[in-house]
Amino acid sequence: MSGTLHLAQAESNRGRRGRKRDFPDAERLVKRLVAQELTLSFVPDTEQRLWRTVTRRKYQLTCQRAELQNQLEALLEEAHIKLSSLVSDLLGVSARRMLQALADGETNPAAVAALADKKLRATPAQLCDALGACTTLNPVYRRLVKMALEELQLLNEQIDQLAQEMASLLAHHQDAVQRLAEIPGLAVHSAQQIIAEVGSEAGTFPSAKALSPWVGACPGDEESAGKSKSHRSPMGNRHLRRILNQCANAAVKMKGSIFQIVYRRLVPRLGHKQTIGAIAHRLCRLIWIILHRGVRYEERGLAISQKSKQKRTISMIRQLRRLGYRIEPLNAATCNPA
Repeated sequence: MSGTLHLAQAESNRGRRGRKRDFPDAERLVKRLVAQELTLSFVPDTEQRLWRTVTRRKYQLTCQRAELQNQLEALLEEAHIKLSSLVSDLLGVSARRMLQALADGETNPAAVAALADKKLRATPAQLCDALGACTTLNPVYRRLVKMALEELQLLNEQIDQLAQEMASLLAHHQDAVQRLAEIPGLAVHSAQQIIAEVGSEAGTFPSAKALSPWVGACPGDEESAGKSKSHRSPMGNRHLRRILNQCANAAVKMKGSIFQIVYRRLVPRLGHKQTIGAIAHRLCRLIWIILHRGVRYEERGLAISQKSKQKRTISMIRQLRRLGYRIEPLNAATCNPA
């Protein structure tokens, strides 16, 4: 017969100073466990650990893509090609077409500039001026650009594969993903990452107040002799804290949302960083309520126009269908985004 494995924090099972003895230490640990004096750590089950592995690997690939973009920009600057000063996204569709032409050996700046999209703000003359060095570009630079584009394509394919894999793993928790994606600032991918970190129902945490310190999204409380020494946030789950901070920055930009109202009220007194931390704390407590109680998000801010609601709904449905989820409208009046 096997017992239940518990992982306790080291500070809660600390013994007296002196020589370590196995049997007395084991008895002390059992007594503290029975008396509920140990602070047990959250150990997810096998299925949730698989979710975490997929989402964290996807985040690593996303970071590698951003690093590749910086390396490619430095390479173009070294080759005296000032494309990044005119194109907002160096890995966008227009920029990739022009870079692919450079990698294939194109030496005419006008021909390369003609591959840009018509919606690009830069004029053809400006693009020709920025791409003027391609006439005498060293073949080594062309091969390096080609290698970077091939690596970019591989990273995009792997990210798409992991997105589809995560969608299939969370197929039984589709309702939880949809309920989280309705929160301002959150999307389908961020909802999947949150569920991978805390579970589909956040049942390990008895309350929203217990989830916040585990994430590290609440002020610290370090006191000694009745005097407060520091309010620095505790060291929690850095992956979930990163997601909440990103979602908080996106939520405060949504017009008419309650988070934008709270941000405008707190930022003059706290500043941007501390205000974003406060918004992340609110999001953390809201996420526990939605997952644990199975409710849906209701906007409590200013009235949002019906057009913006419909636009957000269509965008979210398209993203869910792209990942393999099955969406069925509740009534015939729902707009079909296909």
